[in-house]
Amino acid sequence: MSEGFNSIRSDAPQMDQETLELVQELFQLVRSGNAQRLQGLLEMGLVPNLRDGKGNSLQMLANYNGHHETTQSLLEHGADPELANDLGQFPLAGSAFKGDTAMTQLLIEYGADVNGRTPDGKTALMFAAMFDRVEIVDLLLANGANQSLQTSDGRITLDLAQAMGATAAAVRLISV
Repeated sequence: MSEGFNSIRSDAPQMDQETLELVQELFQLVRSGNAQRLQGLLEMGLVPNLRDGKGNSLQMLANYNGHHETTQSLLEHGADPELANDLGQFPLAGSAFKGDTAMTQLLIEYGADVNGRTPDGKTALMFAAMFDRVEIVDLLLANGANQSLQTSDGRITLDLAQAMGATAAAVRLISV
């Protein structure tokens, strides 16, 4: 995950120092999970899908850092639960990778696509299975995740779980 505006896109218009400092402060506010302050800014019109120099949205950073209240506040104000960063990483895959069941549920409730894919074809279910996050595997399957989708190299969820030695997830996938 990005550390903020340490790497500004070369094609982006340049900001003055004061604006840059405010934006850096905003992204730090989200990373630290200050939901109350963020809520006030959102109510004043802060754009919830604001992104840093690597394409990480405020919601992606709140999600990645495990800040449920901050993430919910952003989602309530229209943040896109599927907004991927410049690497094609998306929030639901991040919560599945990290093993954050509550965050995964929150993203699903706000419309995250359980079958959304990274550029190499991986889904949130694949990340959950690869890292033996059985509770998240169950949650994703219960919400329509398709374990038969293939990565760009033709592997399905079960293949990835087995390759990573994620035995509990593999057993769960076989039993479904």
